[in-house]
Amino acid sequence: MTDPATTVHPIPVPTSLSVKAVSPAIRVGLYTGGLLTIVMVGSLIAANRLSWLDNRALERNGASYGLFLAIMLIPIFRFLNRPLKMFSSAMLAWGIFVISYDIAGMFFHSLFQALRSPFDAFLEGAVVYGVCAVGSWVGGMILVTRQHRVAPRRRRSDFFDTDHR
Repeated sequence: MTDPATTVHPIPVPTSLSVKAVSPAIRVGLYTGGLLTIVMVGSLIAANRLSWLDNRALERNGASYGLFLAIMLIPIFRFLNRPLKMFSSAMLAWGIFVISYDIAGMFFHSLFQALRSPFDAFLEGAVVYGVCAVGSWVGGMILVTRQHRVAPRRRRSDFFDTDHR
């Protein structure tokens, strides 16, 4: 019989990083960034390589914009009541998108002249997601304030008669 105090118990070592171990903000940011990249690459290929879609450019671009906007809204609606997680997740996704946009500019040579530079795209996304996060924070503060009664402020003059008539 072995003594439990002297027996070496192996410590389980995780062989791979579990998806559940990563925070939800990072997970949503990575997935959203990947989806934004897929939509961008698909839109660029449809616009530049599929000539049979040229006569339907308005519909093609509208579908691309709509899909891109719907995917941009994923971190906003996922973390609507947590503005910091919303902003961090959205900026991770937008950073992945801007990096892939910069790489796509190497293959589509007039991309930045036709649209905008990667830095401009990054700033536009940061402003949009920043405004959404601030709006979420202010909206949350308004809702919290509406749930609690606000006590009127007591001034010193309410307690002491300062008028010497």
